[in-house]
Amino acid sequence: MCSRLSIKKIFDFFETHFYFPRLHNKQTNQIEVFLSEKELIKQCRSNNYSAQLKVYHTYKNSLLNASYRIVQNVEDAEDIVQESFIKAFEKIHKLDGEYNLTGWLKRIAINASLDFLRKKKQAIEWNDLQLVEESTEEEQVEMVELYGNLTVFEVKEFINQLKEKYRIILILYLIEDYTHKEISEMLGINESTVRNQYARGKQQLIQKIKSSKHEH
Repeated sequence: MCSRLSIKKIFDFFETHFYFPRLHNKQTNQIEVFLSEKELIKQCRSNNYSAQLKVYHTYKNSLLNASYRIVQNVEDAEDIVQESFIKAFEKIHKLDGEYNLTGWLKRIAINASLDFLRKKKQAIEWNDLQLVEESTEEEQVEMVELYGNLTVFEVKEFINQLKEKYRIILILYLIEDYTHKEISEMLGINESTVRNQYARGKQQLIQKIKSSKHEH
């Protein structure tokens, strides 16, 4: 758990400063900022344009970063997020107490990003015959130490070097903070498969980081 929280804090810190700095817009400050999330949702359900604009400018960078980490293309991520907001505003009447607005919007964007990959690429083979055991406490400590010596840019590059099936699960678990169960639902695979692929991907990530350090 320590390693998961550590890497997520790093990415949260850089969330609005790395991938899409040009998309920050001062127009946000011109919109009413004192509305509660509950009131925003209520107004969006009434098709209030100012409320929808407020939601868009508040959450677009978070959604863009989440989508980009999955599809790895700026233009595709921008299109996906635009479509995600349209879908969200059309279906916002379905939003209930189980989700907050932030989590609900991000879930829509991530699902749309995963759908984009499914349409663009051949189906990903998630199952591996060889099972991988869960990390020991020593391995968890090792991960924290490895991450602590890296910049966010380096961690991102190492994750992106992994096979697609490992890369996606590590992003969803380590960075987006979804549980194994939630990831299994999003990907349409067994939770045990998610756990196995996460463990395997984590092992490969550690090996890549170690190899890089030895090269230097």
